[in-house]
Amino acid sequence: MCSTVSRRRTIAARACGRIGLTAALSFVALAALPAIAHARTALPATTGAQATAGAPATIATHAEAAAAHELVFVRDGNVLLLGGGAEKPLTTGGGAARPRWSPDGKRIAYLLKNRLWVMNADGTGRRDLGAHASGGADWSPDGKWLAFAAPGCTGGPVVYRVATSGEAKPEVLFPAECKGQPLPTEKPEPARGGTLSERIAVDDTVSWAPDGKRIAFRGGMCESIYDACLTIGTVAGAGERAVATFGGGGQQSGSASVPSWRPDGARLTWTAGGSTKLTVIEYDPATGGKRTLGKPGDRELSYRTARTAYLTGERDGRSWIFQLDPAGSTRTALRQGSQPDPRP
Repeated sequence: MCSTVSRRRTIAARACGRIGLTAALSFVALAALPAIAHARTALPATTGAQATAGAPATIATHAEAAAAHELVFVRDGNVLLLGGGAEKPLTTGGGAARPRWSPDGKRIAYLLKNRLWVMNADGTGRRDLGAHASGGADWSPDGKWLAFAAPGCTGGPVVYRVATSGEAKPEVLFPAECKGQPLPTEKPEPARGGTLSERIAVDDTVSWAPDGKRIAFRGGMCESIYDACLTIGTVAGAGERAVATFGGGGQQSGSASVPSWRPDGARLTWTAGGSTKLTVIEYDPATGGKRTLGKPGDRELSYRTARTAYLTGERDGRSWIFQLDPAGSTRTALRQGSQPDPRP
């Protein structure tokens, strides 16, 4: 086990090559996103003309009819809202990423050029919370806080929280040794270039568990031992538990990022990178069991229920939004897009 000093040096050394990349997703438009609202049961897989190359980017008629919820996503660096088969742009001008619904479905948090913003569900009332972040934020279950990651005292990602009212300064949640230290004044610089896998590997999006007690995030104290890792942190006491580790100690190389909790808190997914295509891994915190969801190339899963989730996948060489039944892996191609999040 490394000492605190050596660990900080190790992480800081790695951070020199990583922090520039960390904010890339805020500026990279990952090919469009229209997705549809979600029903409580999975929709049948797209077939026939809807599945052919060059088919129009429209929602299947049966999917539109079954739509019961709304979805936000990103296209060309802008946040859009999809519901009832109609799209509505919520931001313009580019630079937006990682939209996330509030628990009551009335507000949306998102990144705009690496700064944390909140707006109403219809795109009005946009407000800069005055905090820069290196990945997508997530809401506390009571809607009072947003957790986000940014470079901190270790030189790697540090998890902060900030009041959604914008009346308080960000405070450190993880790691414990950084508590009491302010958010650095320098905001993360966007990286230029790099493959999709490289950008996803350093995406610092966080996910707050439905019980309000845990937050999943990339990195943590485990980075003193491994080349890459993903952690579940306990808010009370700032305890950390690594649930995915790569490199170091003879472990296989790879990465785990963009975590997402299921609404019941019984499962956690992340996007895994390695020598092959990106994949979505579902993890059982109670047993430690893991399984792969979807297909190779899938990423950024966001649950609606235990039987309905949305993710970004590949189709005709482009990024598409898919609806997925995690239980049976039934998937429906909806339309071009990425970074989907369903309204609660």
